[in-house]
Amino acid sequence: MGRYTAVHANPQGVGDARPTALQIIQDEGLEGKLVGKVIVLTGATSGIGLETARALSTTGATLFLTARDLAKASESLAGILEPGRVSLVPMDNASFSSVRAAAQQILAHSHNKINILIANAGIMGVPSLTLTEDGHESHFAVNHLSHFLLFSLLKDALLAASTPAFNSRAVIVASSAHRAGPFPADHDYSFSNTPYKHGKAYANSKLANIYMANYLDRHYGGRGLHATSVHPGAILTNITRYSDPSVIDAILKMPHLVPIFKSAEQGGATTVVAAVGKEWEGRGGKYLEDCEEAGRGEDDGNVFMLGYTTWTYDEGEEERLWKDSAHFVGVEAHV
Repeated sequence: MGRYTAVHANPQGVGDARPTALQIIQDEGLEGKLVGKVIVLTGATSGIGLETARALSTTGATLFLTARDLAKASESLAGILEPGRVSLVPMDNASFSSVRAAAQQILAHSHNKINILIANAGIMGVPSLTLTEDGHESHFAVNHLSHFLLFSLLKDALLAASTPAFNSRAVIVASSAHRAGPFPADHDYSFSNTPYKHGKAYANSKLANIYMANYLDRHYGGRGLHATSVHPGAILTNITRYSDPSVIDAILKMPHLVPIFKSAEQGGATTVVAAVGKEWEGRGGKYLEDCEEAGRGEDDGNVFMLGYTTWTYDEGEEERLWKDSAHFVGVEAHV
């Protein structure tokens, strides 16, 4: 049983006893304790990304927070922005050129040493098939490929910052939506030959998040760079902006689902555990939920259930996705 197992056993809905991102920092005794460490967080403008940034800012670490809309980000993050320590970096996850520019800026200001990368930015429910400027389906590009490229560009800095006492970490925010099913047999990530379904597009991108973390930890863990993927929980944030309001309203009226919803503050907790929790020092390669490693779930295919599925861990698919992703973003696939 983990530290937070009991409070997750009988959820009572938004704002219940389940921990917040800030509570994790306090429980770990990390307030003001990570001065000199460097953390990169994508999608910090709203939702769980915003709450994750707020919590991590209390550690004293140097934060680079990426955002597509700097004006909006400056407003929402006004309470924690601090010249030279907590700063914004312009980055649009729908553009590989923007990701490359952001990485260049981060590397220059971090002196090529990064301790933690948190891939949090994402989209969900885009109603019709939309391709990015680089020609990829929007969920797959924004949620996965952009983060794959960012990691590839920051990899050497993550490896350079790792020490025996403080291994570097990558945290990839995934979702229980990956439980919808494995990749299609033809690996048609951008729905070139199959009818577009936004739910499947999102699920594919979240499965890709998990596979990226699994592969990364398997191949880089021995070099002091570990990775985990996390399901933050059921949270109604701005990520639902494309969703049909009537569907959201119907979900909120389902008695068996209402108790599992979390606030954005609670939604950032598992990410923070993975990023700075002492129990994850020097280890990774696991899918986390409710602030601990997920167990084997039931009812594969049900996205509202917890636990991993028969396809959550698949070395063959992870290897294939890594090679495909490297090809798509134009980087070398080798470790």
